[in-house]
Amino acid sequence: MTPFADQSREQLRSAYRDVWRKWRERLPLQPLEMQIADVIREHPQYHDLLQADASRKQEFEPDGENPFLHLGLHLALREQIGTDRPAGIAVIHRQLISLSQSAHLAEHRMMEVLAGVLAEFQHGRQPSPEARYLERLRRL
Repeated sequence: MTPFADQSREQLRSAYRDVWRKWRERLPLQPLEMQIADVIREHPQYHDLLQADASRKQEFEPDGENPFLHLGLHLALREQIGTDRPAGIAVIHRQLISLSQSAHLAEHRMMEVLAGVLAEFQHGRQPSPEARYLERLRRL
């Protein structure tokens, strides 16, 4: 379990902001913080937001992009790929990279599937999303 797992929305957002501040100030980062900083660096469109104090309480439209959710999906997907759980996801990721020529773009395609499966599961439409998740990823 990560140190961020039991945090409230505000605490989690503050943690993202703190990691970004520490990275900009060239302060030492823990391994998980380095992963977060890597994802943030790949998203320059969020840099100003992460420096704004108001971002801790900012509301995002349900059908719009939530930068914190987006960054979190990257981190979740990278953990899945790194541990190959569910089994086979690392192979799918490598295949998508070879097709798209970009690990980041491959992640974005996979994140769309992950977000969809999580939403279905959250609304009780899928009892066990793992098999459906992998099947949808294979269709990419």
